[in-house]
Amino acid sequence: MDNRDEVREFLTSRRARISPERAGLPAGSRRRVPGLRRSEVASLADMSVEYYAKLERGNLAGVSPGVLEAVARVLQLDEAERAHLLNLARAADGSDALTRPRRRRAKGQWQPHRSLQWTLDAITAGPAFVRNARLDVLATNQLARAFYSDLYASPVNQGNLARFDFLDPAARRFYPDWERFADMGVAILRAEAGRNPYDKDLHDLVGELSTRSEEFRTRWGAHDVRHHGTGRKRFRHPVVGELTLAFEGLELAAEPGLTLTVYTAEPGSPSEEGLRLLASWAATHEPRTPSEQPTTS
Repeated sequence: MDNRDEVREFLTSRRARISPERAGLPAGSRRRVPGLRRSEVASLADMSVEYYAKLERGNLAGVSPGVLEAVARVLQLDEAERAHLLNLARAADGSDALTRPRRRRAKGQWQPHRSLQWTLDAITAGPAFVRNARLDVLATNQLARAFYSDLYASPVNQGNLARFDFLDPAARRFYPDWERFADMGVAILRAEAGRNPYDKDLHDLVGELSTRSEEFRTRWGAHDVRHHGTGRKRFRHPVVGELTLAFEGLELAAEPGLTLTVYTAEPGSPSEEGLRLLASWAATHEPRTPSEQPTTS
């Protein structure tokens, strides 16, 4: 697959954010572009300007790990960005065909193994769900279905957190820190695009969101990537109000490409009480998933 545009835009955007001072160089004057010049990156990475220019034109095929590491060091890439650069190089080289996770079937065709659903159902103190890297919610416990009641309220979302973030006005109420969630969601999709450039469903999702949301389109163009494994988030649930929850994301060894996420509240906190109230509400008001929504003729 030809991913030269993706490589070019990623490297150019990372170079533009590194000031000469940050790279240990004198600032100088009369700079016409932000960040480092190509010649400065090449010098710091101990390679010719011509060779670095070839890389930045998008040609990563056959590039050695040492060269990639030198570029990552000079551009001061974080762990997620380094992984993204390596994934782009594998895709350019064709070598990812043997190492990438097997192609995930369409969401409507995938069903969790019964032991996975048992595991989810055994988690009763917090929302727990399984998602893929396209941010499709594939399986949940009862509390997660109640927690994401807004996600399931509109068929437009199709059980997808990115569609919810950018196409559903309810997201801005549910996420008090909406900008942070928007950045995070796009960064997850961007990382997956580098890891699995053959995913047509992902391409279709990105195309849809780019067409329908300027805010998504702007973020997609920034080429930011990140790992999303642990942290704290704030929510405003329509039934129980404000919640501050910790989360852990666990990769499923038996299902490559899928992540189990569990939200929990600090013991004794108002958020813990909020989850208890939500669990009581869920017992009698469990929302339907998109596949369970009634159809009209």
